[in-house]
Amino acid sequence: MTPDAPAYGLWSLVIINTLFFIIFATSFSVGGWKKNWRELGMFSAFVLALFTEMYGFPLTIYFLSGWLAARYPGLDLMSHDAGHLWSTLFGLKGNPHFGVLHILSTLLIGAGFVLLGYSWRPLYEAQKAGKVATTGPYASIRHPQYVAFVAVMFGFLLQWPTIPTLLMFPVMAYVYARLARLEERASIEQFGDAYRAYMAAVQAFIPKFGGEGSTGAKNWK
Repeated sequence: MTPDAPAYGLWSLVIINTLFFIIFATSFSVGGWKKNWRELGMFSAFVLALFTEMYGFPLTIYFLSGWLAARYPGLDLMSHDAGHLWSTLFGLKGNPHFGVLHILSTLLIGAGFVLLGYSWRPLYEAQKAGKVATTGPYASIRHPQYVAFVAVMFGFLLQWPTIPTLLMFPVMAYVYARLARLEERASIEQFGDAYRAYMAAVQAFIPKFGGEGSTGAKNWK
């Protein structure tokens, strides 16, 4: 954005960015909205809240305006850069778009969507064959799709924190963990000992590097 360009009130960007990320996430979801409405619905609410404040109306900046103006008297609260609150709070200098937090944010968001994309085919093929998904990312963690959503959301929080998304994030992470447990119970009922053996060999959310049962990235095809 140029210095003279408006930072907010850009509702077309709110709609475009929200739809882009929702459609992108849905395209990697086996079964689409009909089967995965809970996780996709929560993710959609998160990105809508995020982009509404990023380009529409800066509710968090407005709510904190008195405190920010007193603590950072030279800060232009209505500039786009002011929305990168972590850079302001940590006293980081320079353009926040080239700062370490923004770079880390981009890496997390990209890695999350890459993980989501790699998770699609092995899950689809396993469901079609009536088997447990154990290849691709499923060789390393049991719930790569939920890990991917959390990584993307955390990446956005590093880039542009808002009060609504900061409040939503831990709740959504908990709900995703709960959904994962519910899916595991259903998988045990469907696959029995085959899924129990898979659970014993593969961690739920954090990969197990080395040791028995760790197949790792070699199965990511």
